[in-house]
Amino acid sequence: MQDDVAQRAFETLSGAEGDAQDLSSHAQEAEAPNALRHIASLTMTKVADGLIDPKLMLSWLLTALGAPAVYAGALVPIREAGALLPQIVMAGWVQAMARRKWAWVAGSAGQGIFAALIVGAALLLEGSAAGLAICAALAGLAVSRAACSVSYKDILGKTVGKSRRGSITGTAGSVASAGVLVLALLLMSGLVQDRGVVIAAIALAATLWGGAALLFSTLDEAPSEGGKATPASFSILKEDADLRRFILVRGLLVATSLAPPYFVVLAGGEDQSALGQLGALVLASALASLLSSYVWGRLSDQSSRRVLMLTGIVGALAMVGAVALALLGMATQIWAMPLVLFILMIAYHGVRQGRSTYLVDMSPKDQRSAYAAVSNTVIGGLLLVAGVAGGGAALIGPVATLVLFAVMSAGAAIAALGLREVEAAD
Repeated sequence: MQDDVAQRAFETLSGAEGDAQDLSSHAQEAEAPNALRHIASLTMTKVADGLIDPKLMLSWLLTALGAPAVYAGALVPIREAGALLPQIVMAGWVQAMARRKWAWVAGSAGQGIFAALIVGAALLLEGSAAGLAICAALAGLAVSRAACSVSYKDILGKTVGKSRRGSITGTAGSVASAGVLVLALLLMSGLVQDRGVVIAAIALAATLWGGAALLFSTLDEAPSEGGKATPASFSILKEDADLRRFILVRGLLVATSLAPPYFVVLAGGEDQSALGQLGALVLASALASLLSSYVWGRLSDQSSRRVLMLTGIVGALAMVGAVALALLGMATQIWAMPLVLFILMIAYHGVRQGRSTYLVDMSPKDQRSAYAAVSNTVIGGLLLVAGVAGGGAALIGPVATLVLFAVMSAGAAIAALGLREVEAAD
């Protein structure tokens, strides 16, 4: 009876018809309940991500604890670099595992543990000591996140069939955004100005990561054959032209994640509290995710290539719209920047869905972890460079910077024309 309910829920969410031919017979039988485990686990971790967002929660917390500004400025680079750069080393370890779910379980549990250490540091320390301890714990959290990231696409490819995967991750994104939406509204209301509430939110994130690890450990994953995995190496870039083009497209689409702070500046955000500015950003992102993640997921199952093209166009239009509003002197209107920011974040969430689905579907079955690791390592390096260049970009002003990002986004759409269609491939 429970299997029938799981099957009906899975078919409703994914639009699945019949068995997934790219899965083994065992994986086909377990696909529906596994898909629901994926949704529930991802939902918990995505909510946890929102509760401990370095751009919002941790930066505000460090300020409240009296830590020097240098620590708050280091949060995002630590998180991004720590989550992406170690994957090239971890990929070989993951591919050597018979059941890769244990890498994800360890990573999720690790994030919970390090989030709990952040809570402890916030309760016991002040000033520079708190800043150093929280940054160190965030580094551990980021490395744990890398283990989840490098293993997840492989696990998803083994347990959920092609043309259903985008729906699964998209559903989790939309459901999780409802929780993040509540957080954003609380932040913007001014009710969450007490340090204890922020610490409690981070403690909840730690609990969610622990719960996700426990649930994911029940995933029915058939063992992989040993001895056939290819260690992660940049040599695959020489061998696979489509991977090189995909990384180019993904690299250009980084503009959709770098642009939002400049929207806040154009809106006159410097006259507001830092918490209020970032609360508005979280609100726009949560609403965009709530309304678009599932749709993007379903579209990615049909053609993730077209999703990458479309998100590049939509992102570029949003940035051009922001520039136009600024040049017309309308950027500070109460409706202006929230509207174009909302459109940009729809594109951003489409990028996340499209790039994830494309990478899983294009990768050879025994090299998914290697492909993910190489791609993420290159993008991690690009983000580090972008972070260092951020100060230089600020010198040319937000309008000129957004023009540059719009060109990058449009370039991504053009480059995506050359990608092959992987959802239709055998």
